[in-house]
Amino acid sequence: MHPCAQCAGLGPTCCERSEVLVTRGDIGRIETHVGRNGFWERKRVGDQSILDQPDDLRFVQWGFDEQGARRVLKRRENGACTFLSVHGCTLPGHVRPLICRLYPFRYTEGGLDGSDAHCPTELVPPGRTILQVLDVRRVEAETWHRQLYHELQTEWQQHAHRDDL
Repeated sequence: MHPCAQCAGLGPTCCERSEVLVTRGDIGRIETHVGRNGFWERKRVGDQSILDQPDDLRFVQWGFDEQGARRVLKRRENGACTFLSVHGCTLPGHVRPLICRLYPFRYTEGGLDGSDAHCPTELVPPGRTILQVLDVRRVEAETWHRQLYHELQTEWQQHAHRDDL
């Protein structure tokens, strides 16, 4: 059984407790795969402290609008991501939002910062790391990181240019 499925038995997963930011690129990749739209919404963040990230000012500048809203995947009534099933994410890895692909890494615009402590350590066998258990390779994560910030910056620049017209 995949560690994410095991994690789901221990309590709320990242797919249930986090709002997933999606770029326009993410939306296009997901729409192409699932053959539909309407799986995302523009939503103002509940915890406004997320907008105070002095170590990653560009993420806030590029990822949120002037009212503190951003595009996120819709959630079900129980709080779970719209693509979460009892077997895990229904999207293949290459289609998932870049934010999801980067998990469990912490990161800023400057790069990857290490792995997140939210994953339950009891699912990690002695001598292994959560990155090994999840089969997340740093080189792939670095590529996804660059792609995430590139897509956010491109969208922001296009939006700023339209405002100048």
